[in-house]
Amino acid sequence: MRQPVLTHLHAATRAEALLDDEIRIRLLQRDRWIDHSRATQALQQLDWLLAMPERQRMPCMVLHGDSNIGKTLIITKFLRGHPTTFDERRGVERRSIVAMQMPATPDQHRFYSALLFELGAPHSTAASLSVLERLARDLLRRLAPRMLIVDEVHHLLAGSYREQRAALNLLKYLANDLRISIVVVGTADAPLALQMDVQMHSRFTPFEIPRWRESEEFRRLLGAFERVLPLRKPSELTQRPVVQFMLAASAGLTGEVSRLLNEAAELAIRDASERITLAHLEQVARVVKG
Repeated sequence: MRQPVLTHLHAATRAEALLDDEIRIRLLQRDRWIDHSRATQALQQLDWLLAMPERQRMPCMVLHGDSNIGKTLIITKFLRGHPTTFDERRGVERRSIVAMQMPATPDQHRFYSALLFELGAPHSTAASLSVLERLARDLLRRLAPRMLIVDEVHHLLAGSYREQRAALNLLKYLANDLRISIVVVGTADAPLALQMDVQMHSRFTPFEIPRWRESEEFRRLLGAFERVLPLRKPSELTQRPVVQFMLAASAGLTGEVSRLLNEAAELAIRDASERITLAHLEQVARVVKG
């Protein structure tokens, strides 16, 4: 049997396109990095912060955008590029970046407990705040990270005014005490969470990941998706009717673009058409609305 011509795909995807249908459908569910200019700029800014020499007032950043816009994928890719290492001479672990989530309520005790959990440090949740704080600071000094990433920072807004102030003071204290850059990540409300503290607001440079609009950049994004979906025929996703439909159906959210294309690709594999059509996209969009 003659194999299909797969020049529309990236070289790494061509072998996947020749696999059995069920295997290809499972592969569609993987997290997938699709590069675009704003994501590249965010990664460059994160690298700049990580390389910043230690100084009294370390620069920080708030990475924000609507839910499902792709912030977590950016942070995940950044973390993959800076893995944990082990210093065999000293017998200690070295982590250039520590990443955690802000607790659902901005409680200092919960914050330090969550931080210690990410550091892999056994501790009693019944321990006093001062004990947890001292343990976390000691471990961070030993690991010597250059950056702390705190996701879901908009959870600050769920707390009382007093809790919000205490949580902001905690972040400011860690940045000053350890002389590290702090990156907070959250929804469009994330910058609002920092505005109540003048020093925090001035130190944290905002970096927004906006929703997509009809543009050449959005067409390139769809073209990039087409090159990594294991379909045996070109889908021509950059055609204007497809571009306009995808923009409307996804509401400009990168995560929704990915979901729609993955589900449409599954339909194209199951019906043996091997290419995504507007009908496939309309079908998966109707399923969600229904």
